[in-house]
Amino acid sequence: MNKTLRCIQIGVGGWGQHWCKVVLPRLQTLGLVQVVAAVDINPEVLPRAREQLGLAEHQLYTDAAEALAEHPADFVTIVVPPASHEQMVGLAVAHKLHILSEKPIADTMEGCCRIYHKVRRAGLKMAVTMTHRFDQDKESLRRRIASGEYGRLDYIVGRNTWDCRRFGQWGKFRYRIPDPLLIEGTVHHFDIMRALAASNAKTVYARTWNPPWSEFSGDAQGLILVEMENGVKVMYEGAKANASTLNEWCEDYWRAECDHATLELDQRRLRVIRGNRGRNAIIEELPLEQQPAWVNSWLAEMFAEWLLGGPEPPNSLEDNIQCAALLFAAISSAHTGEIVDVQAFLANALAATA
Repeated sequence: MNKTLRCIQIGVGGWGQHWCKVVLPRLQTLGLVQVVAAVDINPEVLPRAREQLGLAEHQLYTDAAEALAEHPADFVTIVVPPASHEQMVGLAVAHKLHILSEKPIADTMEGCCRIYHKVRRAGLKMAVTMTHRFDQDKESLRRRIASGEYGRLDYIVGRNTWDCRRFGQWGKFRYRIPDPLLIEGTVHHFDIMRALAASNAKTVYARTWNPPWSEFSGDAQGLILVEMENGVKVMYEGAKANASTLNEWCEDYWRAECDHATLELDQRRLRVIRGNRGRNAIIEELPLEQQPAWVNSWLAEMFAEWLLGGPEPPNSLEDNIQCAALLFAAISSAHTGEIVDVQAFLANALAATA
């Protein structure tokens, strides 16, 4: 199918600027997409989108409903706060438009499930941009594990720890919401776990807390155990109120213990380790994979190709509902102190919203 897709961008401020400056111009250069309108409730940011995307004044809107009604399109990109995702998806479905949305699907499990049902019933395609899973370093590790060169995967250890205990160091709104570590941080790492293990989650047990020196209102620290359906185990440490930052965004620590070797990713350096590291270990630095684009630019390209008849991308709604289930099951575990069956949790949520 040889066609240029028409797109309406919803949200051009904040992270939407990355879409307007990097992601969408690249798709336009590739000839895959033409942006026909841009929307933001803040009129002050719209002139930037006009310049970045080559739009005219009549293609700029503060009301998404007006933009969708006045400009025929093939899909929308949604880059607005999670609490508004369900409303924007509803508008897209009403206009029979496919959807590419920033994470998460929605801000509650119920909202995620309602979107899931609505999109599937409409026969539309939707994907969710889980940026960090599709970064160069994590994808390089995933491909090494999947190659089978190092034997069968046994378990995974992950770490993302920060010193941002003071109000405003990590965006002001995160200090006021419940479960900031899980909702705003670990959501990405749950998706990475699933990719590295090549499996959906079976069970999750999460312990989260907020230390006395933290200025977060909700829990900022967590230790989490996940068992995947294929038997792989994951141990994860996440913290936003530590005394030091060991592995910040895009510089995660992941260690994969395989039958024949240890694969270690630390601050974007990938290595394979064999033998006793203290004395006679064989440590080999591994190059990261190379390709034209990563993260959102890569995901947007795969989504456009999907709409044009290509394969379903790995971040489709069908896949990402599993990430949402793991996230909200972990929150349930953290609140109840119990191990949660993730697949039963998801099945119950889908049934309750059908």
